[in-house]
Amino acid sequence: MRLVRLHLQNFRQHADSTLEFDDGLTGIIGPNGAGKSTILEAIAWALYGNAAARGNRDSIRFTRAAPRQPVRVELDFELASHRYRVVRGLASAELFLDGAEVPIANSITSVNEIIQRRLGMTRAQFFNTYFTGQKELAVMAAMGPTERAQFLSRVLGYERLRTAQDLVRERRKVVVAEIAGLRAGMPDASVIEAQLAEANARRVAAEQRALSAENQHAQLAADTAAIAPEWERAQAERVRVTELAAELRVAQSELSVLDRELARLDLDRSEIAVARAELDGLLAELAPMPELMAEFQQLESLAREEGRRQTLAEATRVIEEELARLADRLGRLETAPSLEEEVTVQLEEKRREAEEALGVMERARTAWVRDKQEAETRRSALLQQWRELKEQRERLISLGEEGTCPTCQRPLGTHFRAVLDLLDGQLETVTVDGKYYTGRLEQLEEPPEAVRVLDDQRKTLASQAGALEKKLAKVQSAVQELAQLKRELSAKAERRATLQAELAAIPEGYDAERHAVVRAERDRLAPLDARAARLGARTDREPQVVRERERVFVQAESARVRVATLTAGQAAAVLPEVEFAALRARHDAAVTAMRSAELSAVQARGEAEAAGAAAQRAAAARAELSATENKLEIMQHDRRLHEALDRAFSDLRTDLNAQLRPELSEIASAYLSDLTEARYRELELDEDYAVTVLEEGVPKPVISGGEEDLANLALRLAISQMIADRSEQRFSLLILDEIFGSLDDERREDTIKLLGELGDRFSQVIVITHVNSVRIGVQRVFEVNMDQTRGFATVVVGEAGHEEPTVFADAGVTA
Repeated sequence: MRLVRLHLQNFRQHADSTLEFDDGLTGIIGPNGAGKSTILEAIAWALYGNAAARGNRDSIRFTRAAPRQPVRVELDFELASHRYRVVRGLASAELFLDGAEVPIANSITSVNEIIQRRLGMTRAQFFNTYFTGQKELAVMAAMGPTERAQFLSRVLGYERLRTAQDLVRERRKVVVAEIAGLRAGMPDASVIEAQLAEANARRVAAEQRALSAENQHAQLAADTAAIAPEWERAQAERVRVTELAAELRVAQSELSVLDRELARLDLDRSEIAVARAELDGLLAELAPMPELMAEFQQLESLAREEGRRQTLAEATRVIEEELARLADRLGRLETAPSLEEEVTVQLEEKRREAEEALGVMERARTAWVRDKQEAETRRSALLQQWRELKEQRERLISLGEEGTCPTCQRPLGTHFRAVLDLLDGQLETVTVDGKYYTGRLEQLEEPPEAVRVLDDQRKTLASQAGALEKKLAKVQSAVQELAQLKRELSAKAERRATLQAELAAIPEGYDAERHAVVRAERDRLAPLDARAARLGARTDREPQVVRERERVFVQAESARVRVATLTAGQAAAVLPEVEFAALRARHDAAVTAMRSAELSAVQARGEAEAAGAAAQRAAAARAELSATENKLEIMQHDRRLHEALDRAFSDLRTDLNAQLRPELSEIASAYLSDLTEARYRELELDEDYAVTVLEEGVPKPVISGGEEDLANLALRLAISQMIADRSEQRFSLLILDEIFGSLDDERREDTIKLLGELGDRFSQVIVITHVNSVRIGVQRVFEVNMDQTRGFATVVVGEAGHEEPTVFADAGVTA
């Protein structure tokens, strides 16, 4: 793998940073907290997604980024003769191949799967192999013996042998289980042969029984056919008798209904004769009813007109009163139009005065608010500046003249006093200015007297304008009411004339006493008239009742004749019960015997077919047993093959592990010799893969922290080289993060020199450090700093080959 280009946008401290990588030794140099390791994290995040980032997704976003600005990391790299470009955001990912415009993957899951498959490593394996930090140099030392062996097997690819062996063992288990299942399900061959013979014997016996039963069935069927005609005639006669009985019951029921209907019709005729006699008497008493009803209708009409006359007279009186009231109100509203013009002029003048007063007051109030806000802003800024200066001063005092810079690890020296005096002067200036603006804020806490006076004037004018507005509203309402009154007066006058005309047209002559006498007589005769109407309706039905009785009488006589005929036919068609029972017994016995013979034949045929099916199953079981035995032999051969593969994989892994420790120790020893200028020439891994440094061939029991870091670094370089050798390709990338912290200047220079000479084995070596002197030994430099003013990290290409001066960002002093 070879890095080409990295672009960070709103990723942690980096608002917009770009790095163009090249072959050779590259240094990424900057103070602690400037964002150097964030570059390493961005590379891992671009390759493996959120699993490679610290914290959660929300903590990745640059804190000063706008809400809608995207978080984006774009990484270009080369791998196996192809160039890849991965573009990753918080919720998206795309992977492009060889400069294509269309991505080969466009989801987070698919991009992660393709990159991990192409790299051939998980995120943890990639970090433990290609990336190395100071805290990670001793990663194997923190492991147990088994964990160390598993770690080396995994990063060197030996774990694939274990995976293949596990697959072989899993397949062998499946084969063994299938063999056991086949054996458990295989039947006994002798049992199958016995079942086949027994089934054939049962089939022959069943076929013989079936033939005998079929012959018996044919004889009994002939006997049944001989008795069948006589039995059918007897059944037909019995059915005829049953039908005659049913028809006789129906005819008798109809005759009973017709007799009851004749009785009802005779009763109706007698009731009609009584009603006719009563009706004749009522008609004589109701003779004057028509003239009485005509007079009553005339009196009812005159009564309605009299009620209408009284209603119109009352309405005329009410309208006269309303006309008098409206005329009085009209006289009081005649002056409203002239008063409206006068009040409108006064209101406009008062509104103009109120607007002028409001403008003057707002200008004065705005000036007061602006002065107060300016004083608050200046005091807050001075307070923040005082705190920052105070913190810087306390930090410098705690370090002292002999203290070391927390950024570059160099003594402060003679610059200590100059920086302290500068901070004291700045603190005094800020304190004086802060007291001035504090007093100014106290003065501006309440509005000035002039603002309050202007506000009172504005309120007075607004109140006066409001009173005039209310007065104008009343006057305008009176003007509108005046027009409405005139319309109402005109409408009321027209209504009065209409009422008077209607009163004149109403007829006279209504007699209330005669109306009451006529109504009483009508009420007395009304029930008699209703009774006469009901009696008339009953007498009108007499012709219909006579015709109905004649029709029912004819039907009843016809029904009597039919009942007599059916009774005679039933008596002549009766079959003796004894003869019918004997004939039924003979027929039932013949049918029962025939059916019994038929069932015996069917049962025998079924047994023959069942025996034939059993014979076929036994033959199939014998063929299946033969096929199972052949399959079992093939699976036994497969089992022996997988057992041989399992032993071969175990032998291969044992041989590889036996070669691993000496080979890895030899490569790491060469690196350790270069790093220590041949002071230590040997590094050995024991059977537990623990690291031991040898001096003159003798294990050195105690080594310093720096020497331990060098030994671990040599081991990590050896592991990386072995990975390249195993993959038969040049291992192009090695990233080292803050590995110089425990090394003195001499060891640091040796390490940088060695890293610079690794070009034949690592085409790209990237070191991340805050030690400024490292730039002397690297071929190119990226300087990473924190822009305190704008709050984000900056990345620029620096000069390599000589040491640049270190600058304290807090005080602006060069050391």
